[in-house]
Amino acid sequence: MAAPRRAWLVFGFSTEEAAGEPGPGPGPWRLESGPGGIRRVWPAWSYVVVETGAGLEVRSAGLRRRLPGWAEALPSETHLLLRRAAAARAWPRAAALRGAGRGAPAWSRALPPGPRRPPPLPLLPGGFATPRPPFFAALPGAVRARRLALGHEHALALGAAGETYAWGGGRHGQLGHGSLESEVQPRLVEALAGVPMQAVAAGGWHSASVSEAGDLYVWGWNESGQLALPSKALAEERAQEEDRGAGDAGLTPRQEPPAAEDAAFISIQAFPALLDLPQDLEVGEVSCGSRHTAVITRGGELYTWGWGKYGQLGHGDNTSSDRPRRVEYLVAEGLRAAEVVCGPWTTYVCVLEP
Repeated sequence: MAAPRRAWLVFGFSTEEAAGEPGPGPGPWRLESGPGGIRRVWPAWSYVVVETGAGLEVRSAGLRRRLPGWAEALPSETHLLLRRAAAARAWPRAAALRGAGRGAPAWSRALPPGPRRPPPLPLLPGGFATPRPPFFAALPGAVRARRLALGHEHALALGAAGETYAWGGGRHGQLGHGSLESEVQPRLVEALAGVPMQAVAAGGWHSASVSEAGDLYVWGWNESGQLALPSKALAEERAQEEDRGAGDAGLTPRQEPPAAEDAAFISIQAFPALLDLPQDLEVGEVSCGSRHTAVITRGGELYTWGWGKYGQLGHGDNTSSDRPRRVEYLVAEGLRAAEVVCGPWTTYVCVLEP
């Protein structure tokens, strides 16, 4: 029996739109893969780096450039950082889109010989990389990280025993320490102590983790419903839409809910909150965009929620949601989700085709 084929589908903001050109719509559209297929993707806002059978390639609106000799990427809107066995280097975004390696890098670091399969970027020997200056930060020796995720102002590390560390900016509760204070050094997320994690993800100003048992925890900013907790902003949007749909009744000024009702809404969740998916589904993988979240269940279904202005939730519209919703397109097409990677305003999902 033939193995299922892997393909990458995209929902949301496109590189064409980032360049001011008409985009293909909210999606899904298919990433052109070529004969070797696409193995990994690293999205930024206006471009994406993909690993094909022929190596890395940077793609922007109407532009494709090979990145020969490099194994991993860490992109941002200011710089593109690349890694290979013996070195990590960063180029300004414009230079990288012309073809990284043609000019002097903005930063370079020699890497000592390491294991055949080193931990993935942003981790580097002795610390971690960032796709903006200063490009490298040391990690305390006590933190033995096997994975690391970068948010807009904060970082999460997954320790060797499944423990979770968080540090950086904390003004939206994204560190999970129960306060809005920042932390200069990695600090154990005590609320998750004793619960081994298998994955961590950092959004713009929110965080998520998946336990080895398949439980999902979320914390941080919930302005757009990205924690799948009740959002006042989204409730007000829904009420306004209902008012507009009510004809003349919509001309009546809508009354604000009493202050006591605000307690039902959550704008910031400073401690990790256990989130139950419909039917108590177990989660296998999580990724966070700027203000949206996506998970893949252990059964291969994709659920998304949060900000949806550009169709990045994959539900065929531009509606935001503070409730987990299954992406029905994949179900209707008989596709099983295998990986998900959120860009700031985009969702990339690897599917298995029968």
